[in-house]
Amino acid sequence: MNTVLWIAQIILAAVFLVSGVGKILAYEHLMGTLEARSKGLPAGIPRGLAAFIGLAEVAGAIGVLVPGSFSPDHFIVRLAAAGLALIMVLAGIYHLRRRDSAAPAVTLFLLALFIIVGRWPR
Repeated sequence: MNTVLWIAQIILAAVFLVSGVGKILAYEHLMGTLEARSKGLPAGIPRGLAAFIGLAEVAGAIGVLVPGSFSPDHFIVRLAAAGLALIMVLAGIYHLRRRDSAAPAVTLFLLALFIIVGRWPR
């Protein structure tokens, strides 16, 4: 089970690292892509908010990869996964309000939830 959890943690960290860095460094491109997908509907995310979300995603990605020897009960991993799950709940609401697909947000939420439950102390 530990191997499966580590694979899930690496996948979750990779997705959020790429997503977070994209929000921080490629804001204009990201907003252009989002607006093109929704037929010109403005994204409604200011640059500062996108940068904050990006930093939170990068911090969560790093936190999910903290080894068990650093935090014996995996508290940091569970806290980081919970933060990423919260971001995905908010992202799902945002995408549903824009009438976009919330499937990626739901999938990442479930992956974060799997990590939280799997790393819970017994």
